[in-house]
Amino acid sequence: MSAEQTFDVVVIGAGSTGENVADTVVRGGLSAALVESELVGGECSYWACMPSKALLRGTEVLEEARAVSGAAAAVTGDQDVRATLERRNSFTSNWDDSGQAQWVDGAGITLVRGEGRLDGEKRVVVRAADGTETVLTANHAVVLCTGSAAAVPPLDGIEDVDVWTAREATSAQEAPGRLVILGGGVVGVEMATAWSALGSQVTLLQRGDRLLAGQEPEAGEAVAESLRGRGVDVRLGTSVSAVRRDGDDVVVTTSAGEVRADRFLVAAGRRARTEGIGVETVGLTAGEYLDVDDSLRVRGVDWLYGIGDVNGRALLTHMGKYQARQGGAAIVARATGEQVSMADWSPFVATADAAAVPQVTFSIPQVASVGITAAQAEEKGLPHTVVRYELGNVAGSALFADDYSGKAVAVVDTERHVLLGVTFVGPGVSEMLQAATIAVVGEVPISRLWHAVPAYPTMNEVWLRLLETLRG
Repeated sequence: MSAEQTFDVVVIGAGSTGENVADTVVRGGLSAALVESELVGGECSYWACMPSKALLRGTEVLEEARAVSGAAAAVTGDQDVRATLERRNSFTSNWDDSGQAQWVDGAGITLVRGEGRLDGEKRVVVRAADGTETVLTANHAVVLCTGSAAAVPPLDGIEDVDVWTAREATSAQEAPGRLVILGGGVVGVEMATAWSALGSQVTLLQRGDRLLAGQEPEAGEAVAESLRGRGVDVRLGTSVSAVRRDGDDVVVTTSAGEVRADRFLVAAGRRARTEGIGVETVGLTAGEYLDVDDSLRVRGVDWLYGIGDVNGRALLTHMGKYQARQGGAAIVARATGEQVSMADWSPFVATADAAAVPQVTFSIPQVASVGITAAQAEEKGLPHTVVRYELGNVAGSALFADDYSGKAVAVVDTERHVLLGVTFVGPGVSEMLQAATIAVVGEVPISRLWHAVPAYPTMNEVWLRLLETLRG
Protein backbone atom coordinates (compact mmCIF):
# COMPACT_ATOMS: atom_id res chain seq x y z
CA MET A 1 0.00 0.00 0.00
CA SER A 2 1.02 3.59 -0.45
CA ALA A 3 1.71 5.67 2.65
CA GLU A 4 -1.70 7.35 2.46
CA GLN A 5 -5.00 5.99 1.19
CA THR A 6 -8.62 7.05 1.38
CA PHE A 7 -11.65 4.79 1.82
CA ASP A 8 -15.29 5.47 2.50
CA VAL A 9 -15.09 3.44 5.72
CA VAL A 10 -12.13 2.34 7.85
CA VAL A 11 -12.72 -0.50 10.30
CA ILE A 12 -10.23 -1.21 13.09
CA GLY A 13 -10.45 -4.83 14.18
CA ALA A 14 -10.99 -7.77 11.82
CA GLY A 15 -12.79 -10.12 14.14
CA SER A 16 -16.20 -11.45 13.19
CA THR A 17 -17.80 -8.08 14.00
CA GLY A 18 -15.35 -6.05 11.94
CA GLU A 19 -15.59 -8.48 9.03
CA ASN A 20 -19.36 -8.12 9.00
CA VAL A 21 -19.25 -4.32 9.19
CA ALA A 22 -16.85 -4.16 6.25
CA ASP A 23 -18.87 -6.68 4.26
CA THR A 24 -22.12 -4.80 4.91
CA VAL A 25 -20.78 -1.42 3.78
CA VAL A 26 -19.08 -2.89 0.69
CA ARG A 27 -22.33 -4.62 -0.27
CA GLY A 28 -23.93 -1.20 0.13
CA GLY A 29 -21.61 0.30 -2.48
CA LEU A 30 -18.92 1.83 -0.26
CA SER A 31 -15.20 1.08 -0.14
CA ALA A 32 -13.72 -0.29 3.08
CA ALA A 33 -10.34 -0.94 4.70
CA LEU A 34 -10.12 -3.54 7.46
CA VAL A 35 -7.24 -3.15 9.92
CA GLU A 36 -5.98 -6.09 12.00
CA SER A 37 -2.91 -6.56 14.22
CA GLU A 38 -3.47 -10.24 15.05
CA LEU A 39 -5.45 -12.94 13.22
CA VAL A 40 -8.25 -12.13 10.80
CA GLY A 41 -11.36 -13.69 12.32
CA GLY A 42 -10.57 -12.53 15.83
CA GLU A 43 -11.39 -13.93 19.24
CA CYS A 44 -14.34 -16.11 18.25
CA SER A 45 -12.48 -18.01 15.57
CA TYR A 46 -9.29 -18.73 17.50
CA TRP A 47 -9.75 -18.32 21.26
CA ALA A 48 -13.45 -18.37 22.10
CA CYS A 49 -16.60 -19.74 20.45
CA MET A 50 -15.19 -22.21 17.95
CA PRO A 51 -12.32 -23.81 19.92
CA SER A 52 -14.27 -23.92 23.18
CA LYS A 53 -17.26 -25.64 21.59
CA ALA A 54 -14.96 -28.05 19.77
CA LEU A 55 -13.44 -28.96 23.15
CA LEU A 56 -16.91 -29.59 24.57
CA ARG A 57 -18.59 -31.43 21.70
CA GLY A 58 -17.06 -34.86 22.28
CA THR A 59 -18.07 -34.80 25.94
CA GLU A 60 -21.60 -33.81 24.97
CA VAL A 61 -21.94 -36.62 22.40
CA LEU A 62 -20.68 -39.24 24.85
CA GLU A 63 -23.06 -37.94 27.51
CA GLU A 64 -26.03 -38.24 25.15
CA ALA A 65 -25.07 -41.76 24.09
CA ARG A 66 -24.64 -42.92 27.68
CA ALA A 67 -28.10 -41.58 28.52
CA VAL A 68 -29.86 -43.95 26.09
CA SER A 69 -30.26 -47.60 27.05
CA GLY A 70 -28.84 -49.80 24.33
CA ALA A 71 -26.56 -47.09 22.98
CA ALA A 72 -24.80 -46.81 26.33
CA ALA A 73 -23.44 -50.34 26.01
CA ALA A 74 -21.56 -49.31 22.87
CA VAL A 75 -19.71 -46.51 24.68
CA THR A 76 -16.52 -47.99 26.10
CA GLY A 77 -13.33 -46.39 27.29
CA ASP A 78 -12.52 -42.73 27.81
CA GLN A 79 -12.53 -39.83 25.40
CA ASP A 80 -9.46 -39.61 23.17
CA VAL A 81 -7.91 -36.42 24.51
CA ARG A 82 -5.32 -36.06 21.75
CA ALA A 83 -7.91 -36.53 19.01
CA THR A 84 -10.22 -34.02 20.72
CA LEU A 85 -7.45 -31.42 20.84
CA GLU A 86 -6.50 -32.08 17.24
CA ARG A 87 -10.13 -31.66 16.16
CA ARG A 88 -10.20 -28.38 18.10
CA ASN A 89 -7.03 -27.32 16.29
CA SER A 90 -8.69 -28.00 12.96
CA PHE A 91 -11.49 -25.57 13.77
CA THR A 92 -8.92 -22.82 14.34
CA SER A 93 -7.02 -23.82 11.16
CA ASN A 94 -4.10 -24.26 13.57
CA TRP A 95 -4.27 -20.53 14.25
CA ASP A 96 -3.62 -19.70 10.61
CA ASP A 97 -5.85 -16.95 9.22
CA SER A 98 -4.96 -17.29 5.52
CA GLY A 99 -8.40 -18.69 4.68
CA GLN A 100 -10.20 -15.78 6.31
CA ALA A 101 -7.81 -13.30 4.70
CA GLN A 102 -8.74 -14.80 1.33
CA TRP A 103 -12.42 -14.31 2.15
CA VAL A 104 -11.76 -10.63 2.95
CA ASP A 105 -10.04 -10.14 -0.39
CA GLY A 106 -12.82 -11.96 -2.25
CA ALA A 107 -15.41 -9.74 -0.59
CA GLY A 108 -13.77 -6.64 -2.06
CA ILE A 109 -12.39 -5.42 1.27
CA THR A 110 -8.85 -4.08 1.60
CA LEU A 111 -6.99 -5.78 4.46
CA VAL A 112 -4.33 -3.68 6.20
CA ARG A 113 -2.20 -5.57 8.71
CA GLY A 114 -0.78 -3.69 11.69
CA GLU A 115 -1.70 -1.78 14.83
CA GLY A 116 -4.39 0.75 13.99
CA ARG A 117 -5.06 3.87 16.04
CA LEU A 118 -7.17 6.98 15.64
CA ASP A 119 -5.26 10.18 14.91
CA GLY A 120 -7.92 12.83 14.89
CA GLU A 121 -11.05 13.19 12.79
CA LYS A 122 -11.59 10.35 10.28
CA ARG A 123 -7.89 9.56 10.30
CA VAL A 124 -6.31 6.20 11.20
CA VAL A 125 -2.59 5.47 11.42
CA VAL A 126 -1.57 1.82 10.96
CA ARG A 127 1.85 0.72 12.16
CA ALA A 128 3.02 -2.53 10.54
CA ALA A 129 5.25 -5.13 12.18
CA ASP A 130 8.28 -3.72 10.33
CA GLY A 131 7.66 -0.26 11.75
CA THR A 132 6.31 1.35 8.58
CA GLU A 133 3.19 3.46 8.91
CA THR A 134 0.20 3.91 6.62
CA VAL A 135 -2.36 6.69 7.00
CA LEU A 136 -5.95 5.80 6.18
CA THR A 137 -8.52 8.54 5.77
CA ALA A 138 -12.25 7.82 5.88
CA ASN A 139 -14.71 9.74 3.74
CA HIS A 140 -17.67 8.78 5.90
CA ALA A 141 -16.94 6.67 8.98
CA VAL A 142 -14.34 5.03 11.17
CA VAL A 143 -15.58 1.94 13.02
CA LEU A 144 -13.91 0.60 16.14
CA CYS A 145 -14.37 -3.17 16.44
CA THR A 146 -11.51 -3.86 18.83
CA GLY A 147 -13.64 -6.03 21.11
CA SER A 148 -12.89 -6.95 24.69
CA ALA A 149 -10.20 -8.77 26.63
CA ALA A 150 -10.16 -10.84 29.79
CA ALA A 151 -10.31 -8.74 32.95
CA VAL A 152 -7.64 -9.91 35.38
CA PRO A 153 -8.28 -8.72 38.96
CA PRO A 154 -5.39 -7.11 40.89
CA LEU A 155 -4.82 -10.05 43.21
CA ASP A 156 -1.78 -9.93 45.44
CA GLY A 157 1.10 -11.62 43.60
CA ILE A 158 -0.73 -12.18 40.33
CA GLU A 159 1.91 -10.32 38.31
CA ASP A 160 4.39 -13.09 39.21
CA VAL A 161 2.16 -15.94 38.03
CA ASP A 162 1.62 -17.06 34.45
CA VAL A 163 -2.17 -17.09 34.64
CA TRP A 164 -4.50 -18.50 32.04
CA THR A 165 -7.30 -16.46 30.53
CA ALA A 166 -9.89 -17.80 28.10
CA ARG A 167 -7.29 -17.59 25.34
CA GLU A 168 -4.92 -20.04 27.00
CA ALA A 169 -7.74 -22.28 28.23
CA THR A 170 -9.19 -22.76 24.75
CA SER A 171 -5.86 -23.18 22.97
CA ALA A 172 -3.91 -25.41 25.41
CA GLN A 173 -2.27 -28.41 23.78
CA GLU A 174 -2.56 -30.69 26.81
CA ALA A 175 -4.86 -31.07 29.79
CA PRO A 176 -3.42 -29.64 33.01
CA GLY A 177 -3.27 -32.07 35.90
CA ARG A 178 -4.88 -29.63 38.33
CA LEU A 179 -6.81 -26.58 37.16
CA VAL A 180 -8.20 -23.88 39.44
CA ILE A 181 -10.78 -21.59 37.82
CA LEU A 182 -11.72 -18.20 39.23
CA GLY A 183 -15.23 -17.25 38.11
CA GLY A 184 -18.51 -19.10 37.73
CA GLY A 185 -19.82 -17.40 34.61
CA VAL A 186 -20.07 -18.86 31.11
CA VAL A 187 -16.32 -19.20 30.52
CA GLY A 188 -15.75 -20.69 33.96
CA VAL A 189 -18.42 -23.38 33.75
CA GLU A 190 -17.68 -24.26 30.11
CA MET A 191 -13.97 -24.70 30.78
CA ALA A 192 -14.68 -26.62 33.98
CA THR A 193 -16.90 -28.95 31.94
CA ALA A 194 -14.39 -29.33 29.12
CA TRP A 195 -11.17 -29.87 31.02
CA SER A 196 -12.64 -32.09 33.75
CA ALA A 197 -13.89 -34.39 30.98
CA LEU A 198 -10.42 -34.37 29.41
CA GLY A 199 -8.72 -35.51 32.60
CA SER A 200 -8.02 -32.41 34.67
CA GLN A 201 -8.79 -32.20 38.37
CA VAL A 202 -10.80 -28.97 38.45
CA THR A 203 -11.62 -26.60 41.31
CA LEU A 204 -14.13 -23.84 40.47
CA LEU A 205 -14.18 -20.79 42.74
CA GLN A 206 -17.18 -18.47 42.67
CA ARG A 207 -17.50 -15.43 44.92
CA GLY A 208 -21.29 -15.34 44.65
CA ASP A 209 -23.77 -17.87 45.97
CA ARG A 210 -24.54 -19.47 42.59
CA LEU A 211 -23.09 -20.11 39.16
CA LEU A 212 -24.32 -18.25 36.06
CA ALA A 213 -25.56 -15.42 38.22
CA GLY A 214 -27.19 -13.53 35.35
CA GLN A 215 -29.45 -16.46 34.46
CA GLU A 216 -32.53 -17.90 36.11
CA PRO A 217 -31.58 -19.64 39.41
CA GLU A 218 -32.49 -23.06 37.97
CA ALA A 219 -29.60 -22.74 35.51
CA GLY A 220 -26.81 -22.27 38.01
CA GLU A 221 -28.22 -24.88 40.36
CA ALA A 222 -28.41 -27.55 37.66
CA VAL A 223 -24.92 -26.81 36.32
CA ALA A 224 -23.36 -26.82 39.79
CA GLU A 225 -24.97 -30.17 40.61
CA SER A 226 -23.78 -31.63 37.31
CA LEU A 227 -20.21 -30.37 37.73
CA ARG A 228 -19.99 -31.80 41.23
CA GLY A 229 -21.26 -35.10 39.90
CA ARG A 230 -18.33 -35.09 37.48
CA GLY A 231 -15.79 -34.58 40.21
CA VAL A 232 -15.40 -30.80 39.94
CA ASP A 233 -14.85 -29.12 43.30
CA VAL A 234 -17.37 -26.27 43.08
CA ARG A 235 -16.89 -23.73 45.87
CA LEU A 236 -19.54 -21.05 46.12
CA GLY A 237 -19.23 -17.96 48.31
CA THR A 238 -15.46 -18.16 47.99
CA SER A 239 -13.30 -15.10 47.40
CA VAL A 240 -9.68 -15.06 46.24
CA SER A 241 -7.17 -12.61 47.73
CA ALA A 242 -3.76 -13.73 46.47
CA VAL A 243 -1.89 -16.10 44.20
CA ARG A 244 1.75 -17.14 44.20
CA ARG A 245 4.17 -19.57 42.62
CA ASP A 246 5.61 -22.30 44.84
CA GLY A 247 7.96 -24.44 42.78
CA ASP A 248 5.86 -26.04 40.06
CA ASP A 249 2.62 -25.23 41.88
CA VAL A 250 0.36 -22.23 41.65
CA VAL A 251 -1.01 -21.53 45.14
CA VAL A 252 -4.33 -19.68 45.28
CA THR A 253 -5.30 -18.09 48.59
CA THR A 254 -9.06 -18.15 49.15
CA SER A 255 -11.40 -17.24 51.99
CA ALA A 256 -11.57 -20.97 52.75
CA GLY A 257 -7.83 -21.70 52.64
CA GLU A 258 -5.23 -22.40 49.98
CA VAL A 259 -5.71 -24.40 46.78
CA ARG A 260 -2.80 -25.76 44.75
CA ALA A 261 -2.86 -26.17 40.99
CA ASP A 262 -0.77 -26.59 37.88
CA ARG A 263 -2.74 -23.87 36.11
CA PHE A 264 -4.84 -20.93 37.32
CA LEU A 265 -7.57 -19.75 34.94
CA VAL A 266 -9.05 -16.29 35.51
CA ALA A 267 -12.58 -16.13 34.09
CA ALA A 268 -13.73 -13.05 35.96
CA GLY A 269 -15.29 -10.93 33.25
CA ARG A 270 -14.16 -8.75 30.36
CA ARG A 271 -12.82 -5.25 29.79
CA ALA A 272 -13.05 -2.93 26.80
CA ARG A 273 -10.10 -2.92 24.40
CA THR A 274 -10.01 0.84 23.93
CA GLU A 275 -6.48 1.48 25.18
CA GLY A 276 -3.75 2.22 22.67
CA ILE A 277 -6.13 2.93 19.79
CA GLY A 278 -6.11 6.73 19.98
CA VAL A 279 -9.61 7.39 21.31
CA GLU A 280 -8.22 10.24 23.38
CA THR A 281 -7.42 12.10 20.13
CA VAL A 282 -11.15 12.56 19.60
CA GLY A 283 -12.04 13.40 23.21
CA LEU A 284 -12.84 9.90 24.51
CA THR A 285 -11.40 8.07 27.51
CA ALA A 286 -9.09 5.11 26.89
CA GLY A 287 -9.99 1.94 28.76
CA GLU A 288 -13.72 2.64 28.86
CA TYR A 289 -16.50 1.06 26.82
CA LEU A 290 -17.67 3.32 24.01
CA ASP A 291 -20.97 5.09 24.63
CA VAL A 292 -23.04 4.58 21.49
CA ASP A 293 -26.61 5.20 20.40
CA ASP A 294 -28.83 2.45 19.00
CA SER A 295 -27.33 2.85 15.52
CA LEU A 296 -23.95 2.13 17.16
CA ARG A 297 -22.65 5.65 16.52
CA VAL A 298 -20.48 7.08 19.29
CA ARG A 299 -22.34 9.84 21.06
CA GLY A 300 -20.83 13.24 20.31
CA VAL A 301 -18.66 12.01 17.41
CA ASP A 302 -20.91 11.72 14.38
CA TRP A 303 -18.41 9.90 12.13
CA LEU A 304 -17.22 7.32 14.69
CA TYR A 305 -18.94 3.99 15.43
CA GLY A 306 -18.24 1.45 18.17
CA ILE A 307 -19.58 -1.98 17.25
CA GLY A 308 -19.38 -5.30 19.09
CA ASP A 309 -17.91 -5.95 22.53
CA VAL A 310 -16.15 -2.58 22.49
CA ASN A 311 -19.44 -0.83 23.38
CA GLY A 312 -20.31 -3.19 26.26
CA ARG A 313 -23.94 -3.63 25.20
CA ALA A 314 -24.07 -7.39 24.60
CA LEU A 315 -20.74 -9.23 24.73
CA LEU A 316 -21.58 -12.15 22.45
CA THR A 317 -20.28 -12.99 18.98
CA HIS A 318 -23.70 -13.27 17.40
CA MET A 319 -24.75 -9.94 18.91
CA GLY A 320 -21.59 -8.31 17.52
CA LYS A 321 -22.49 -9.62 14.08
CA TYR A 322 -26.05 -8.34 14.53
CA GLN A 323 -24.75 -4.91 15.52
CA ALA A 324 -22.43 -5.02 12.50
CA ARG A 325 -25.37 -5.52 10.14
CA GLN A 326 -27.47 -2.80 11.78
CA GLY A 327 -24.65 -0.29 12.21
CA GLY A 328 -23.27 -1.04 8.76
CA ALA A 329 -26.68 -0.35 7.24
CA ALA A 330 -26.85 2.96 9.12
CA ILE A 331 -23.41 3.95 7.81
CA VAL A 332 -24.44 3.20 4.22
CA ALA A 333 -27.71 5.06 4.61
CA ARG A 334 -26.07 8.17 6.04
CA ALA A 335 -23.36 8.10 3.38
CA THR A 336 -25.95 7.98 0.59
CA GLY A 337 -28.30 10.57 2.08
CA GLU A 338 -31.01 8.14 3.16
CA GLN A 339 -33.03 8.91 6.27
CA VAL A 340 -32.00 6.74 9.23
CA SER A 341 -34.91 5.81 11.47
CA MET A 342 -33.97 5.42 15.13
CA ALA A 343 -37.29 3.77 15.98
CA ASP A 344 -37.16 0.40 17.69
CA TRP A 345 -36.71 -2.53 15.30
CA SER A 346 -35.84 -0.32 12.33
CA PRO A 347 -33.23 -1.63 9.84
CA PHE A 348 -30.60 0.66 11.35
CA VAL A 349 -30.75 0.06 15.10
CA ALA A 350 -29.78 -2.76 17.46
CA THR A 351 -32.99 -2.97 19.46
CA ALA A 352 -32.42 -6.64 20.34
CA ASP A 353 -29.43 -5.64 22.51
CA ALA A 354 -31.84 -4.52 25.21
CA ALA A 355 -34.89 -6.69 24.64
CA ALA A 356 -33.99 -10.02 23.09
CA VAL A 357 -30.42 -11.22 23.54
CA PRO A 358 -30.16 -15.00 22.94
CA GLN A 359 -27.33 -16.93 24.53
CA VAL A 360 -26.26 -20.51 25.17
CA THR A 361 -23.94 -21.87 27.81
CA PHE A 362 -22.56 -25.15 26.48
CA SER A 363 -22.23 -26.78 29.85
CA ILE A 364 -23.80 -30.11 30.79
CA PRO A 365 -26.70 -29.50 31.00
CA GLN A 366 -26.92 -26.74 28.42
CA VAL A 367 -28.51 -23.41 29.34
CA ALA A 368 -30.31 -21.53 26.54
CA SER A 369 -32.06 -18.24 27.16
CA VAL A 370 -33.42 -15.15 25.47
CA GLY A 371 -34.88 -11.90 26.76
CA ILE A 372 -34.96 -11.00 30.45
CA THR A 373 -35.14 -13.08 33.60
CA ALA A 374 -37.79 -12.86 36.30
CA ALA A 375 -35.36 -10.90 38.49
CA GLN A 376 -34.70 -8.41 35.70
CA ALA A 377 -38.44 -7.99 35.08
CA GLU A 378 -38.83 -7.25 38.79
CA GLU A 379 -36.03 -4.69 38.70
CA LYS A 380 -37.62 -2.97 35.71
CA GLY A 381 -40.98 -2.84 37.46
CA LEU A 382 -42.69 -4.78 34.67
CA PRO A 383 -45.97 -6.54 35.47
CA HIS A 384 -45.20 -10.20 34.99
CA THR A 385 -45.72 -13.77 36.03
CA VAL A 386 -43.30 -16.68 35.88
CA VAL A 387 -44.22 -20.09 34.48
CA ARG A 388 -42.08 -23.16 35.13
CA TYR A 389 -42.30 -26.66 33.76
CA GLU A 390 -40.25 -29.83 34.16
CA LEU A 391 -38.79 -30.45 30.73
CA GLY A 392 -38.33 -34.11 31.59
CA ASN A 393 -42.12 -34.56 31.66
CA VAL A 394 -42.37 -34.02 27.90
CA ALA A 395 -42.47 -37.17 25.76
CA GLY A 396 -39.78 -35.89 23.41
CA SER A 397 -37.39 -35.42 26.33
CA ALA A 398 -37.97 -39.00 27.51
CA LEU A 399 -37.02 -40.17 24.04
CA PHE A 400 -33.96 -37.93 23.94
CA ALA A 401 -32.49 -39.43 27.11
CA ASP A 402 -33.44 -41.90 29.80
CA ASP A 403 -34.26 -40.08 33.05
CA TYR A 404 -34.06 -36.73 31.26
CA SER A 405 -33.85 -33.82 33.67
CA GLY A 406 -34.42 -30.21 32.64
CA LYS A 407 -36.37 -27.04 33.23
CA ALA A 408 -38.31 -24.53 31.16
CA VAL A 409 -38.97 -21.05 32.54
CA ALA A 410 -41.07 -18.38 30.84
CA VAL A 411 -41.48 -14.77 32.00
CA VAL A 412 -44.79 -13.38 30.75
CA ASP A 413 -45.87 -9.74 30.60
CA THR A 414 -49.30 -9.75 32.25
CA GLU A 415 -50.41 -6.48 30.68
CA ARG A 416 -49.32 -6.98 27.07
CA HIS A 417 -49.67 -10.78 27.23
CA VAL A 418 -46.36 -11.47 25.46
CA LEU A 419 -43.18 -13.25 26.44
CA LEU A 420 -40.44 -11.19 28.09
CA GLY A 421 -37.97 -14.03 28.40
CA VAL A 422 -37.54 -17.78 28.11
CA THR A 423 -34.92 -20.10 29.61
CA PHE A 424 -34.35 -23.78 28.91
CA VAL A 425 -32.01 -25.93 30.99
CA GLY A 426 -31.23 -29.47 29.88
CA PRO A 427 -29.43 -31.64 27.32
CA GLY A 428 -29.90 -30.49 23.73
CA VAL A 429 -31.87 -27.35 24.52
CA SER A 430 -29.69 -25.02 22.44
CA GLU A 431 -31.58 -26.06 19.30
CA MET A 432 -34.86 -24.96 20.90
CA LEU A 433 -33.74 -21.38 21.41
CA GLN A 434 -34.55 -19.84 18.04
CA ALA A 435 -38.29 -20.43 18.43
CA ALA A 436 -38.17 -18.60 21.75
CA THR A 437 -36.12 -15.79 20.21
CA ILE A 438 -38.68 -15.32 17.43
CA ALA A 439 -41.51 -15.25 19.97
CA VAL A 440 -39.76 -12.61 22.09
CA VAL A 441 -38.54 -10.45 19.19
CA GLY A 442 -41.88 -10.66 17.42
CA GLU A 443 -43.81 -9.99 20.64
CA VAL A 444 -46.10 -12.83 19.60
CA PRO A 445 -49.32 -12.64 21.66
CA ILE A 446 -49.89 -15.55 24.00
CA SER A 447 -53.25 -16.06 22.31
CA ARG A 448 -51.47 -16.63 18.98
CA LEU A 449 -48.86 -18.98 20.48
CA TRP A 450 -51.68 -21.44 21.17
CA HIS A 451 -51.86 -21.92 17.39
CA ALA A 452 -48.12 -22.69 17.09
CA VAL A 453 -48.60 -26.45 17.39
CA PRO A 454 -45.44 -28.34 18.47
CA ALA A 455 -44.63 -31.53 16.60
CA TYR A 456 -45.00 -34.73 18.60
CA PRO A 457 -42.95 -36.27 20.08
CA THR A 458 -40.32 -33.54 20.36
CA MET A 459 -39.01 -31.55 23.29
CA ASN A 460 -40.71 -28.50 21.78
CA GLU A 461 -43.95 -29.81 23.20
CA VAL A 462 -42.86 -27.97 26.34
CA TRP A 463 -44.27 -24.83 24.69
CA LEU A 464 -47.76 -26.29 24.97
CA ARG A 465 -47.15 -27.32 28.56
CA LEU A 466 -45.96 -23.83 29.47
CA LEU A 467 -49.11 -22.33 27.95
CA GLU A 468 -51.33 -24.81 29.78
CA THR A 469 -49.57 -24.03 33.06
CA LEU A 470 -49.99 -20.30 32.43
CA ARG A 471 -53.70 -20.74 31.76
CA GLY A 472 -54.06 -22.91 34.84
